[in-house]
Amino acid sequence: MAYTLEQFCADHRVILTSGLPINEALDRVADKLKSLLANPDFVAASFSDDTPIGRRTLHHDPHTDVYVLAHVYEGPKKGTPHSHGASWAVYGTARAVTEMIEWRRTNPESEPNAVLEPAKSYALRAGEVRAYGPGVIHSTAHPEKAWVIRVTGTDLDAIPRFRYRPKTDTIKTDTIVEKRN
Repeated sequence: MAYTLEQFCADHRVILTSGLPINEALDRVADKLKSLLANPDFVAASFSDDTPIGRRTLHHDPHTDVYVLAHVYEGPKKGTPHSHGASWAVYGTARAVTEMIEWRRTNPESEPNAVLEPAKSYALRAGEVRAYGPGVIHSTAHPEKAWVIRVTGTDLDAIPRFRYRPKTDTIKTDTIVEKRN
């Protein structure tokens, strides 16, 4: 029997309330999301070629405040570096590809403008997932239309997050440390 959204939601609730350290818990949630994305019925029910561009909520757990979101990104689209503040996110690509860059800040946070350099670069292809803990700076790019599931620790629009802008921050893009095919 294929792994379902309902099973995923029950599993992430157990994982996130188990007392595990957050990075270990997020790795387990990512593994469960990978199982969910392997279910073609879930992917077909969540996305079709005519699903509108944008985000919609597939599930919200009021006990943990976790959101399971379905995103359709119109490509080509390139996001700026950002973090989810005190929250976290697990990204999983359902269809197409999400290009990811993880960034590191090289100057003190006490300075008003950030200096960022890439730490890792890789692609999340259909069925691949990655967890980003609190404060992890990352950016996404979609060379073509992409269908993505994102699981977040809260409503990210309701908390302070950090976006880094090329007009005010220094974002070094000349060196990518790691490429994964």
